[in-house]
Amino acid sequence: MRRFFERALTPGQRLVAHAVCTQSGSFLVRPPRTWRPFDALERFDTAPPAFMWDARIRALPGLAIAVHDTLRDGQGFVSARLLKVVRLASAGGTPAIAIAALQRYLAEAVVLPTALLPREGVRWSALGDGSARATLTTGGTTASLEFTFGEDGLVASVYAPDRPRDLGGGRSVPTPWRGRWWDAVLRDGMRVPSRGEVEWLLPEGSLVYWRATLSDVTYSFR
Repeated sequence: MRRFFERALTPGQRLVAHAVCTQSGSFLVRPPRTWRPFDALERFDTAPPAFMWDARIRALPGLAIAVHDTLRDGQGFVSARLLKVVRLASAGGTPAIAIAALQRYLAEAVVLPTALLPREGVRWSALGDGSARATLTTGGTTASLEFTFGEDGLVASVYAPDRPRDLGGGRSVPTPWRGRWWDAVLRDGMRVPSRGEVEWLLPEGSLVYWRATLSDVTYSFR
């Protein structure tokens, strides 16, 4: 972890209070082959940990699905609407969704790496020469992720053996899940990834469902 922070941060690095991230990429709306382009704006807070992801997934010419995914006060909420009017899905307020949201925060905290410092409440434990487990508690919700580091010392991937996967109808099932990060760039003194993807690791094989480029990140510091 010391090597990661030495690589990701520069001496005297200020702590991130807020960040706004612009994303574009593709989203798997209907497995296994129906991908659609999306654009999103994601806002992060670090004290307490929170995020708000607002995305527009282009379903058909002139039609877009608006997806809103949040973590606030330790609770997770997600909704999807067609043309911002017709509700396609809505879920939140359950322990499973709260854990999934906090795991997402930990996974994406590589974009604002000071949020992963122990002084920010993240507890680290060793797993091996190139991996460690991060655990964070906020608003009564506790979640963990396993981080694997590349030869450059930066985060290459994150993994959860039992991330809650929504099945619809208020049902979820613990499922192995992984996110990958690459193409690090220097932003305000921090080396952060500019591209990534996430996937469910199902018995029948990997199911990638999000691929994106992080085209811009704007930070506010304490």
